[in-house]
Amino acid sequence: MTLAEVKERIVLKDEERTRCEVWTRVMGYHRPVAGFNTGKKGEFYERKYFKESACACDCGAR
Repeated sequence: MTLAEVKERIVLKDEERTRCEVWTRVMGYHRPVAGFNTGKKGEFYERKYFKESACACDCGAR
């Protein structure tokens, strides 16, 4: 059975789904984003993510 076939067989109604809780690290400890105040949620959603491997830094080539 392929992955596509498995995905076709799995069908959930909205009431059967479980809400995913997102956590992030803030000031050295982990907290759920749902517990943030309005300002902190805004800061979280404005974050820019990057991949270190995609960075074109030649820091060790001096």
